[in-house]
Amino acid sequence: MKKHKMIIIFAALMSLTACGDWLDVVPDGVATLEMAFNSRIQALKYLATCYSYMPKNGGANDPAILGSDEIWTRNTTHFSGRFNIAGLTISEGRLNATSPTMERWSGLYQALRVCNTFIENAPSVPDLPAWEREQWIAEATVLKAYYHFCLVQMYGPVPLIRENMPVDVDVYSVKVKREPVDECFRYIVELINEACAGDMLPTIVLDPASDLGRITKPIALALKAKVLVTAASPLFNNNNDQSTLANRDGTKLFTTGLDPAAAAVTAKWDSAVTACREAIALCHDAGIMLYEFRDAANRYTDTIVMDITLRNAFNLRWNSEVIWANTQMISTPSNGGMIHATIPKLNPDYVNSNDLCQWLGMPIKIATMFYTANGVPLEEDNTRNIGDIYNLRTAQAADRLYIRQGRGTVDLHFDREPRFYAWVGFDGAVWFGAGRYDDKDASSLRYLAFKMGETDGTQAQGNWTGYIPKKYIPYEAQLTAVNTISSPSYAWPVMRLSDLYLLYAEAINEAEGPSGPNSAEMFRYIDLVRDRAGLLGVKASWDTYTNSPKYSNRDGMRQIIQQERMIELSFEGQRFWDIRRWKTAPTVYHTPLMGWNMMVSNLDGTEEEVNRLMYQPQLLLEQKFGVRDYFWPIRTGDIDINPNLVQNIGW
Repeated sequence: MKKHKMIIIFAALMSLTACGDWLDVVPDGVATLEMAFNSRIQALKYLATCYSYMPKNGGANDPAILGSDEIWTRNTTHFSGRFNIAGLTISEGRLNATSPTMERWSGLYQALRVCNTFIENAPSVPDLPAWEREQWIAEATVLKAYYHFCLVQMYGPVPLIRENMPVDVDVYSVKVKREPVDECFRYIVELINEACAGDMLPTIVLDPASDLGRITKPIALALKAKVLVTAASPLFNNNNDQSTLANRDGTKLFTTGLDPAAAAVTAKWDSAVTACREAIALCHDAGIMLYEFRDAANRYTDTIVMDITLRNAFNLRWNSEVIWANTQMISTPSNGGMIHATIPKLNPDYVNSNDLCQWLGMPIKIATMFYTANGVPLEEDNTRNIGDIYNLRTAQAADRLYIRQGRGTVDLHFDREPRFYAWVGFDGAVWFGAGRYDDKDASSLRYLAFKMGETDGTQAQGNWTGYIPKKYIPYEAQLTAVNTISSPSYAWPVMRLSDLYLLYAEAINEAEGPSGPNSAEMFRYIDLVRDRAGLLGVKASWDTYTNSPKYSNRDGMRQIIQQERMIELSFEGQRFWDIRRWKTAPTVYHTPLMGWNMMVSNLDGTEEEVNRLMYQPQLLLEQKFGVRDYFWPIRTGDIDINPNLVQNIGW
């Protein structure tokens, strides 16, 4: 641990136009606590340092991107020189305890020490008004809760850092132990409640021109809702797989062996329901609402308005449904970012580019995950034959705003829900925007066309699955010259309102099933998300287009809610953590990663001949997932230093 009186403030903070000028500051040589808190301006710099430790979710350094099963690429030096592909170590099952990939243990514990230092010393700042001091301390307290939560998500039970230890503490006191997971969640919620008491946190940012990204009360309550839903989920709530995890003194770190109907199990879901309801109410009061693109000039068809709505809901900076965005993770078109790694070369007006090769792809199983146009799963839709999805079809005039008219592709790509077309790119798919905005003339619309010979197997360039995660790319983004991208930037959303709505629906279903006193609320909030995506409600969709109204029982409704979350929050880094807390990861990973045969794109032949060869599923990776994979290992070197730390099961 660093000495209490010699903390060096070192983090240079990223900036984004209209996302908070206060984040531009860099502490200038502050080397002692006396200097760090001798004025308001210095204290503000220290508060900014508290924010600087936010995990870089949503980028190349986020384990939930390439470490999951929804984004994939080949492990090649050609790509690794332009994008960090270390996350493949996780998806391929090569994580180890000696040098854990993308671990956050040391960084987050440094963050907790910085937050504690700020909380302890902010009261001594001489020129800081009382109301501002209370607000800043509350912000640091929520960050402290969030950093603890990130540790629990990744490692399970962890040591809690309630306060910093004095510099002269004896060596035995610093050899901390992991605390039971229930105590971890209790403490996280306690911190958030403390920060939300009274009016310390604003409901909206006080200065939108400079403060966007700072903690508000809606952010704090939405975080609390997510924490409590996570605490109630099977990974942490009565998880018998973790029954042997205990400290060396015998203290059990998980509560296990309870009847699933026991009050201690169900009460956690009741608490989550209450927290979600309170968070939603405050978000609404703050003007946070599901985003919808308003075409005041009536320029576009309803199909294109929906496309823009769905794309903007994620990547339009500070749009109306973003509860919290991470100003430490700015998506820009620069080398090494998500836009750069996924933006395609579109036809017509093909731009010759040797460096931009659409490296990040998604496997076929993610394409099949999206609903049909009828708002139900492919395998449940009674208007379709699941056996036909790999058959070739030709796009007609009615398909022209989704698939280029006359283009051949597989049946799987036809008659799907709007989110599929807005967030997934495939060969022949219309790509609205990118410099062309006339949707009335189909011949002028850009479309995705994988270049012949691009995926050549030698330099390992190009797209290897046949799909692109289009969600990352603003609709205005385009290639303007060789290897040059023009695109708006945006702060990565940590939480959107649709996420909170679906957490609420999940909590109600788990607490009381689909026929309880709050069932109307459950259907209302999941249907709001579906309606924004152009779909009928759950009951209407399943009654009309399936042979089984599975929403009438808890298990069936759980499947619906989980699939809705995986679709709505696809590619946002949520799936990685969701399938773990649900304990569905072994089943999800049992379906291997498959892609289309992109190597044939370098063959000569007619479009029909190439398509017949290309649309043959190819095995990319068979993933494995066991009990040990739910949590990261603690680095063995840290355990050697502190023998009181016990290792996670299986490591």
